[in-house]
This record gives sequence, structure tokens and C-alpha cells, in this order.
Amino acid sequence: MIKLKINNKEHNYSGDGDLTLLKYLRNELNITSVKDGCSGQGVCGACTVEINGKAKLSCMTKMKSLQSAEIITMEGIPDTVREIIGKAFVEKGAVQCGFCTPGFIMRTKVLFQENKNPSREEIKKAMKPNLCRCTGYVKILDAIELASKSLNENKNIEFSENSAKIGKPYRKYQALETALGKRNFVDDIRFEGMLHAALKFSEHPRAKVIKIDISKAEKLEGVVKIFIAKDIPGKRFTGLIFQDWPLMIAEGEITNYIGDVLAGVVAETEDIARKAIELIDVEYEELQAVSDMLDAIKDDSIQVHSGKSNILEKCIVKNGNAQKSIHSSAFIAHNIFQTQRIEHAFLETEAAIGKYLGDNKIELYSQGQGVYVDRKQIASILGLSEENINVILVPNGGGFGGKEDLTVQGHAALFSYNLKSCVKLSLTREESIRMHPKRHPVYMDMTLACDKKGKLTALKLWAVGDTGAYASVGTKVLERVAGHASGGYYVSETDIEAITVYTNNIPCGAMRGFGANQVVFALESLVDELCKKGGFDRWQFRYDNALTEGLKTATGQVLKAGVGIRKTLLAVKDEFYKAKYAGLACGIKNSGVGNGMIDESKVIIEIKSPTNILIQHGWTEMGQGVQNMAIQTLCQETGIDPDFIEVKIETNAGIPTGMTTSSRATALLGNAIIDAAKKINQGLENSKLEDIVGNIYFGSYVCDWTTKPGDNVKEIITHYSYGYATQLVVLNDKGEIDCVYAAHDAGKIMNPMFFEGQIQGAVNMGLGYALCEELPMENGKLKSDKLKDCKILRTTDMPKVVVIGVEEADPVGPYGAKGIGEIGLVPTAGAVANAFCCFDGKRRTKLPLREKR
Repeated sequence: MIKLKINNKEHNYSGDGDLTLLKYLRNELNITSVKDGCSGQGVCGACTVEINGKAKLSCMTKMKSLQSAEIITMEGIPDTVREIIGKAFVEKGAVQCGFCTPGFIMRTKVLFQENKNPSREEIKKAMKPNLCRCTGYVKILDAIELASKSLNENKNIEFSENSAKIGKPYRKYQALETALGKRNFVDDIRFEGMLHAALKFSEHPRAKVIKIDISKAEKLEGVVKIFIAKDIPGKRFTGLIFQDWPLMIAEGEITNYIGDVLAGVVAETEDIARKAIELIDVEYEELQAVSDMLDAIKDDSIQVHSGKSNILEKCIVKNGNAQKSIHSSAFIAHNIFQTQRIEHAFLETEAAIGKYLGDNKIELYSQGQGVYVDRKQIASILGLSEENINVILVPNGGGFGGKEDLTVQGHAALFSYNLKSCVKLSLTREESIRMHPKRHPVYMDMTLACDKKGKLTALKLWAVGDTGAYASVGTKVLERVAGHASGGYYVSETDIEAITVYTNNIPCGAMRGFGANQVVFALESLVDELCKKGGFDRWQFRYDNALTEGLKTATGQVLKAGVGIRKTLLAVKDEFYKAKYAGLACGIKNSGVGNGMIDESKVIIEIKSPTNILIQHGWTEMGQGVQNMAIQTLCQETGIDPDFIEVKIETNAGIPTGMTTSSRATALLGNAIIDAAKKINQGLENSKLEDIVGNIYFGSYVCDWTTKPGDNVKEIITHYSYGYATQLVVLNDKGEIDCVYAAHDAGKIMNPMFFEGQIQGAVNMGLGYALCEELPMENGKLKSDKLKDCKILRTTDMPKVVVIGVEEADPVGPYGAKGIGEIGLVPTAGAVANAFCCFDGKRRTKLPLREKR
């Protein structure tokens, strides 16, 4: 018998001594403020609790080690202390997705016990064990400093901004309850009688499945049912663009990557389901995998998908005669660049809950980036009408593009529907890394030329991107590589080919930046090389060649308004000339999917009572603050008190919306809210809010005027809008990054606190991408499935980040706003590479730039 105290309450434990404290707290005591972000790897800090006065990782702590221990979780922190620390995190904008926040607050509480007035450097060191993928840590450190000051002065924290109008740093929707662990993420949700599921993954990237033997697994006590491919009632293949991704691989078929699912187990508990998975025997005939994208495009390559070319798509963009122009140019820079595969490393791993409602109807709790897209694919899998499925969004713990494709949603829905029960399916960190799509590795052979005066003349690019086993949105990523090849500059003649290639590697799809990051790294490196060859000033060269109104992007689109790249260059000019060692890079990033596809948003606003106004839309909240964009736009337009506004996303609302992707939600949702608000204001012209209770107002916005690449059109309009940026990386005398200046044109800064947080977080991710992050594979298998080996930057790794806001109004976005979710890391790798080259003269052409930290 182990006797211990948890939040000052006595507990007697007589179970398995090897059970982790994390599982005991979450599964047996239902204390879900303690999060599981790394599945016992001990690297994320989300599970931090206090044990005998020290901050400890509950995922690494066995119950047998806790005799007479005193444990404090979020719920056991004294009310005043908990409220002050929590409010400090909200006030300073330190809560984005919020999954990591309870762990940071627990570690902060222990820090204050040991050091009542820590310096910023001491805070950095204390927080090092905890990861945050959203904030870049800057606002977390700010929050801890504020909490320390408030506690030492015995003062409560009052929120400084109560206006939710546009341009105000209004606090994040549901931030306090999220920070304190009171708002559930999917894996925190419990239902009476809920069953649990686990998946059997392929052991090989390419192998024929001879036999799946489930006989031993079926006999395990507590197993409810084992599912294989033949149990799928509808269509087995799904996909966001091409339907090439099977929910399960059947006997007799060939696996395409190590994340292919062969079977699923539903059991009374997750532990039983996972034990049963280990008892499933699979007989394989192992086959040679296609793992190199350059080999995959050769005529004699093995086909990943039998009867289909490994070349999924070629995106070709040509303007003028680039080759001729290159030969006649005064200066030419050429090199081959390669970028790496990386993991999104959102702190919340994938989870979904299917709940059977009767009458062939199910409810699905999803963290996906597009609930209506989830619904469509699940309806196809189950052979049901979409109206039979209600997908409820549970705001997620980070996405960054990695939660666009279906992972567990389809399986959870299948299991629930078949068993007419409630089933939860959650991935471990290892399974998450194995299953979901990554950032594309891209090979780029690029040439850039200019005349003797430093005016860019031509660009040539041949790029190949490894999209892995399934298409995902790979073709669109390589379209962005092509469309952003000239970056923020005008190049009159271009010859661009970007090839999307199948391999037996883990699929690659959407990730923040979506191809622009990769190509800007190559482009900006060559810009500096041209400056070196021609003796040009690096800042002036960029300014002189920067896009302005009336000039064309790489696709041939003429930019007509809102082009702020020169303003971003001017914003860093003084710091550039002050620096001894510095690297510059500019960036451009589309808003909206464009390319001939429709970008649209719908919204429903219901006046439920004078103090309860419900907004329903279809976009996913994943830390970026889309709920605030809805609230603040409505407040701006109508003057409604933000405390009265509630936001809900579920597909029963019947307002189909696409993926939360391409930095488009603010513009599209904002315009839809404005449309609905006009109707509300009409109703309020001669009435009060209480007079229109029960009224429902619809709003919409549609962008249907972009053009498809290669189409013969009068005017090329690839995207409805772009964001622009310049980043400056300054090194110290040791060649270490001292400061990053990030000047970003947001069109209109809707919320200054969110704007800073998005850019700070993106710079953090961009620095990791530039310096150290990587997810290497060999022969279709991962070299490591551990989060620590992804080399995510921690608090002590971050240099100073100075965010500079520029506002050059966009003609489409509400109030002139542009998307900022992705562009924050588009220029970063190029700026870092150029800074390093400035320091030591070495041109680095492969990411990551630094193999070890």
C-alpha cells in the first residue's frame, strides 16, 4: 500500500507500482490539468507537478516511488497564487493553444517558492524543461516576470484592456480557463461507458501483407472488437485532394509507409487495447522501398503505387526566355539547395472521440483543422449522408498544418458507428510522429542573375519535393515553391519547374509556410551571392529589386495594392548598417489557397439573449486566435460587449468551410462577420438588443476570382492577397545569434498582442528549422521517433526577438488585414544562412545549418 497526499487529500494506492503518476492522475483521479505531450519520453514538461516541493515530470515518476509523497497539481495551488500566475499569462499573451500552459504554471509556482524575485535569465533556465511550440517563449517569460512582481507586491492582476475593438490587445478567448487546465482538449474528455481504441501500424514501409492474425488478440479479456479493412462499410480511400490514402491496408495488399494502419482494437481500457495490438501477428513479404525522391523520378524506379507514376504533378511557370537572359546577364549565381523533413511537434498529439447517437447518426469530437472536411471524409468511409454526422471542434493544442489530413478521426468514427458506442482513440507521441504528414524535404537547383547595375534579370529553378506515400496537399506545397520562387522581388523572366514525387517515406503535407520557407532559403542565399559578385550593398540591392504595386510575382500576377515589402526593409535598415555580422532575407506568403480554387467563409450569429450572442463558423482555433478575430470584428461593427459573446464550431450549423490553412481565416471570417453585422445593425436601428432576441443573422464572403496555373486567362490572379516581411539576423563576435529583427506587414494589426505572439512563435520555429530541427529517415524508416531528437528549441536557446509591425492596407482583408500565421518563419532560414556566411564566408546550402546544438 502506497500512502500519499494529492492536493492535501490522503490517497491509498495498491495497484501496479510501475504505473506512472501521470496516468494515475489523469485516468484514475480525472485530474486532466496535467497534460500528456510526449507519452512518457520526459521531454515536453506538460505533465509537470510539484512533488515534495520540487517540480517533477509526472510521466517519469512511478507510483512505487511516492510513498509518503506530497503532490500538488494545478488544483492544489493556493487560489490567490494560481489566479495571479494564470492572469499574468493571459495579460501578457502567453496563452496561445494553451496545451503547455498548465505545465509552465506549475513550474513557475515552484520557482517562486525557491526564488521570490528571479531574474529573466533565471526564469529562462528554470523553464528549460518545458516546451512550447506556439509562443517562442518571449511572452511566457514576460508573464512570469509580471506574476513575480504582483506576488511580491501583494497585488492582484487586473486585465489592462477591456475593449475588444480592432487594434486593441484584447485577451484571448477562453485563455484563463485554458491556462488553468479547466478547458478540455479531446483527450481530456470522458463519457460514461466510453471504450478505448489503439491502432496496429505497419512494421515496414513497403511490404505485402500476407496475413493478419487476430486470434490471440481477440482472446484477451477486455477486448470488445478488432477491426480490419473489410469492416469498413463505405469507401476505404480518403484524401484532401487525391483520394489515395487507405484507412486500413487489407490482406494481400502492399503497405506504402510505416504509418499505414493494418488493424484497430477497441477495448474496455486503453491499456488493454494496446496489449491486444501487440498480440496481433502480421506476416509480411518485405519489398524494396522507394526512399530517395531523386531516384523515384527515374524511369526505372519501382512504382510506389502500382500502375501510377511516382511523379504526382509538375508545376511549370514560365515568363519570357530565362535561359537566354541568364547567359546575357552581368552576374550569375547558382547552387543546389536541400531542405529537410521536419516534425510539426504540436504539443497535443492526435485524438478523437466517436459517439453513436442512434438512428445511424454519430457525433465526432475532433481537433482537426477542418471539421467540415472531416465530416465529408468520414461520411464517405461510413457510407452515410453528411447530415448523419456532426463533427464538433475541440480547439486543439497546436496544428501548424499537421492536423489537416485525417489521422484518427476516421478510425474513431468507424469503431463508434460499428459498435453503436462511444470510442476514444488517442495516439502516443511515437505514433503521432510515425503517422501524420511532415514538412516537405525539397531539392532545388536554382540560378539567379542580374545586370551590371544590380537589377534582377532572370531566375531558373528545378525543384523536387518528397510528398511521401500519399498525396496529402503535396501538389499545392510544390505550387507554392514555384509561385514564391522569386520571393519578394520582381524578376521579369522565369523558368520554374516544381515536381511533386511519391516515395515510401512518411507523407508530407501542410506545414506553416507551405513551401515558401524552402524556396526563400535558396533564393535569399543567391541574392547575397549576387551582391558579393557584383559588389552590391545587400540592403540596397533588396530594396531596389523589391516588389511594388504594378510589378509581377513569379506566377505573373500583377500586384495592385497593399505591397509593403519596402516598408519592412526600411524598418530594419538602421539595425542592418549598425551590425558587424548580419543576414537579411525578405519574404512573401500568400493568403488563401487561390490557384483557381474558391476561398470562402460563412457565419451564423444568433442573439440568444441580451447577454448571450452566439457566433458559429467553421474555422479551427489552434492557438492563432481566430475566435478573437470573430469577436473583435463583431465588437468593432456593433459595439456588443465581448463578455456576452460565445463561439462554437460544429458541422450541424450547416455552413461548410474549408481547411484552416493558407493564412486565410482572419480575412475570410472577418469579412463574413462584417456582412452579418450589417444586418444586425439594421435590426438595431430602431431597437435594443433585447428586442432582437431569437433573431439569427447569416454572413458570408466568397473569393472566386483567382486563376489556375497554366490556364489561358486574360489576367493572372494566383492569390487574392499576400503578406510581406523582412528579417534581420544579427550575430555576436562569436558567430552566435544575438538578435532577430522581424519586420512584418500585417496590413492592419487586428490585435497587437496576438500579432507579436504569432511572429515571435514563428521566428522560434524558423530558427529551429534553420539551425537544428530534422526528422531523418533511412530506407523508409525513422532513425528516431523521440521528440527530443526533433531538436525543438527551448527557452535557453532563444535569442532576443524584436517584432516590428508594418501596416500597408490590403484591399481584400477586413480593415486592410493580411494573414500573418505563416509568413513569420518564411525569411528566417535565409536570414540565418546569410548571417553565418557574413561571419565566416562559408555558403551553406543544406538545412539544418547546424547539426548539433
